[in-house]
Amino acid sequence: MAVTPEDVRHVAQLARMGIPEAELAVYVSQLNGILAHMEVLAKVEPGAVADAAEAAREGMRTRPDVPGAVKLEIPREQFAPQMKGGFFLVPRLATHEDPGEES
Repeated sequence: MAVTPEDVRHVAQLARMGIPEAELAVYVSQLNGILAHMEVLAKVEPGAVADAAEAAREGMRTRPDVPGAVKLEIPREQFAPQMKGGFFLVPRLATHEDPGEES
C-alpha cells in the first residue's frame, strides 16, 4: 500500500495542518519509507522475540547487598590530605570574604 499526495493532503486536513506543496513530495516519500519498513517487520518470526521477552522477565542478576564502606581506588590522603573531625578540610575560596571582616 503506497501513500499518495492526496492521502497526505487528507491527513493534513484532518489534523488541521497546512503542508506547503513544495514539501508534499518529501512527506509522501517519508511515509512510504515508513510503510515499507513496517512490511519488513511484519515478516519477522515472533518466536525469537518471545524468547528475548522471557529472558528479560527473569531479571538481571544482582550481587549480594553487603553493608559497609566501598574500598577506594587510591588512598584518601592522595586527594584529601587534611581532615578534621571526619571531614575534609579544603582551602577557603578567594571569592568568599571572612565573615569577621568589614567591607
